[in-house]
Amino acid sequence: MRFVSTDIPGVWIVEPVRHADERGFFARTWCAREAEAHGLEPRVVQSSVSFNPRAGTLRGMHYQAPPRAEAKLVRCTRGAIYDVAVDLRPDSATFRRSVGVELTPADGRALYVPRGFAHGFLTLADESEVQYQMSEFYAPELGRGVRWSDPWLGIRWPASPRVMATRDRDCPDVRPEALEELRGL
Repeated sequence: MRFVSTDIPGVWIVEPVRHADERGFFARTWCAREAEAHGLEPRVVQSSVSFNPRAGTLRGMHYQAPPRAEAKLVRCTRGAIYDVAVDLRPDSATFRRSVGVELTPADGRALYVPRGFAHGFLTLADESEVQYQMSEFYAPELGRGVRWSDPWLGIRWPASPRVMATRDRDCPDVRPEALEELRGL
């Protein structure tokens, strides 16, 4: 695996190193030892998948609050997505900054999203499937969200969403006082 740093320390693009032969290729997609050596949380306790039939589907921006704040490794296994992580840690030097990257099965890359970041994506192709690996178990009572288009965050999306759940559409703009629970992550 190759770990590619982004403009925000702690957010990584994880690229598989493919070993090809006449059968195709083989590549590791996660190694706790290598992750830990790069400062990533190596623990994976849950894995989930989302399927999105239509291009232009937006999911996000979500995060889980302490004490179950989670890190995520996100990979597109079908279709294509524009994946975004935004820093919501009030005491961070990169507070309110975001990283966005296109993920496809062809490149096999994944985005590592640390604790204290909101995460979301926009599908760029019909029938897009996304796999997540999380460092914490899902705790619905600690699930939080912020509006994908909050001007205070200034996320640059490649297109406007056409499909969105009411939950995501109704997420509030960032309220700095609500982010106090993320201080120290």
